[in-house]
Amino acid sequence: MKSPLFHVVKREQASPAQQLMAYVAAVILALAVGAVLLSVQGVEPVTFYRQLITMGIPGSRYPWRAVENFIRLFVPLLIVSLALSLAFKMRFWNIGGEGQFIMGAFWAAVAGMKLGESLPKPLMVAVMALCGAVGGGLYGVFVAALKVKWGTNETLLTLMLNYVALYFLQFFAETKGEWNFFLDRSSARPRFAKFPESAQMVTIPIGPFNLNLSLVAALVLCVILFVYLNYTKRGYEIAVVGDSPNTARYAGMKVGKIVIRTIFLSAALIGMAGALHVSSAGVMSASPTNDVGWTGVVVAWLAKLNTAGIVLASLLITVLQYGCQTASTIYPSIDANFANLLQGVILFTVLAVDFFTRFKLVRRGGKEAVK
Repeated sequence: MKSPLFHVVKREQASPAQQLMAYVAAVILALAVGAVLLSVQGVEPVTFYRQLITMGIPGSRYPWRAVENFIRLFVPLLIVSLALSLAFKMRFWNIGGEGQFIMGAFWAAVAGMKLGESLPKPLMVAVMALCGAVGGGLYGVFVAALKVKWGTNETLLTLMLNYVALYFLQFFAETKGEWNFFLDRSSARPRFAKFPESAQMVTIPIGPFNLNLSLVAALVLCVILFVYLNYTKRGYEIAVVGDSPNTARYAGMKVGKIVIRTIFLSAALIGMAGALHVSSAGVMSASPTNDVGWTGVVVAWLAKLNTAGIVLASLLITVLQYGCQTASTIYPSIDANFANLLQGVILFTVLAVDFFTRFKLVRRGGKEAVK
C-alpha cells in the first residue's frame, strides 16, 4: 500500500517577529483579494480603502460624531471578545455570546426603566451594568452547570439559547399592553420607549466631542483581565484546566468549580457589554447585538486569545465594519456587508498562514511541497 502523496511535518517554532510579519502579510493578502472584488464591481480599490480606513472623517462637518459612533461599535466588540477568550482558554466553547448579550441588555433596560430618575446618572449606569452582568452571567452559567454535572454539549446548548433570548426579547418588542413598560405608549405601533436621562451613558465633554465612559471601562477591563489571566492563581487554574482537566484534578484543583466560576465571569462580562451598549444607545432594540456574539468569536481566534491581540483585532474589525458603512454611502454598488466578506477572507488567510508557520507539507520521497 502506497504512502500518502503528502504528509504534514511540524516546523521549528517561529519567533514572535516572524509570526507578526506572517499575520500582517495575511491581512494584506486578504485586502488584495478584496481589491480584486471591488475592481470587478467597477470601484477603485485605493479610493475605497482610503474612505474605509478614514471612516469618512476627513472633510466631514462633524468629525467627532464619527468617532463617537465608532466607539459605540468598538466597546461591545472588545468586551465580548475578551469575555469569550476566558471561556475558550479553558476549551469551553461558549457560542452563546449573542444570547448572553441580549439578556444583559434586557435586565439593564429593566433597571433603567423601573428605577428611572430615582438615582443619579453615574450610580444608575453602574446599577444597569451590574444587572446586565448578573443577567448575562446566570444565562451562561446555567450551561456550565449542565456541562459539569452531566457532560452536556456546551456548543449546542449555548447556540440554542441565543435564539431563546432573541425570541424572548422580540416578544416584549411586539406585544402591546399596560404591563409592558418597555414600549412607548404614545406610539400607535409597538416601539421601545427611550430610557430616562439618568439611565443614559455618562459622557465626558472634550470640546465638541463627548467621550463615552464605556470606552474607559473597556480599557480598564483589558488591564484587569491581563493581570487576572497572567498573574493570579485563578488565571493559572484556567490555563491548567484548558491544557488538561485530568492534570488539574491530579494537582488537587476543583475542575467543576473552576469551570462554573470562569463561565459565569465570561457570560457576566458579555452581559455587562450589553448593558453598556443599550445605555449608550439610550433605548432598547429588538436586535441590540450588532452580531458581536458571532464577531467576537472571530476576533478572539484572530488574536489567538491574547489580550493585547484582541484589542488590535477588535480595532481592525470595527474599522472594517464602520468604514464599510461610511464607504457604502459613497459607493451604492457596495453593500455595507462587504465588511463581513473581508472579515471572512482575513480569517481564512490568517488561519492558513498560522498553519503554514507551524507545519509544512512534504511530498512522498522527502521533498517539501510548501516551504
